[in-house]
Amino acid sequence: MELTFEETSRTVRTASWTIHYNEAGDPSSPALVLLHGSGPGATGWSNFKSNIGVLADHFRVIAPDMPGWGRSDAVGRSEMDHAKAAIELLDALGIDQAAFVGNSMGGITSLRLVTEYPERVSHLITMGPGSGPQPKLFSAAGGLSEGMKTLVAAYRDPSVESMTRLTEVMTYDSARFATPELAGERAANAQANPTHLANYLEAFAQGGPIAKWFQLDDLTRVEVPALLIHGRDDRVVHYENTLLLLAHIPNSRAVLLNRCGHWAQVEHADEFNRLVIDFVTNN
Repeated sequence: MELTFEETSRTVRTASWTIHYNEAGDPSSPALVLLHGSGPGATGWSNFKSNIGVLADHFRVIAPDMPGWGRSDAVGRSEMDHAKAAIELLDALGIDQAAFVGNSMGGITSLRLVTEYPERVSHLITMGPGSGPQPKLFSAAGGLSEGMKTLVAAYRDPSVESMTRLTEVMTYDSARFATPELAGERAANAQANPTHLANYLEAFAQGGPIAKWFQLDDLTRVEVPALLIHGRDDRVVHYENTLLLLAHIPNSRAVLLNRCGHWAQVEHADEFNRLVIDFVTNN
């Protein structure tokens, strides 16, 4: 299914926010919600445009710009609650339950959803989320990873040059996937929303844009089936985070992809789409 941004673009007012989202697929099909990461210029469309068309042949696909990103409402750290925003979005769209697919920050949100709102989640799929502040063997000790340093620098200077460096560090095969078009798109998205940039940097100075995390111990009680995807060459969030999640979520399985950075859904789009379709359809 060949889709465009314009034909899939929607906006809805929830109880707390105005949220922009892209939607495709049969409204009567099972709902699949795609949650983007935290990078400057990130949106539901920019993170998942390689996937929405294929997934829409099987599901009602919804890819929101979460509050603080894209065309959705600006929000500061104290008001930002993406798990609540996701539930309010389901309510506004009349959806009782959905499968959630979360990349990076979106994965952290999805992990909160299965611990706080398990009745609203049919399936959990993550790509490259953190696992919390507990000590790790291989992740950056007491500091930011290379990818996070590049991400924050791009918030401070949302130029095409900065976005080029960001897309290069997000991908393994940067010659193929870190294109001038992608860097230009991310720069344009970021520059169109200076309030989002300022709010992120203020939140970062206060300890990070995500004020509320899930608890690892809570994951041991999760019954939702979970598929945990991670790139072995991820320079933003090390794959040991997914191994920790795998050890805590009872009904989970992990897929570790070689020659893959932080954007599995971009660099391995065909395989990613097949994994999601099979997992949601057959579990």
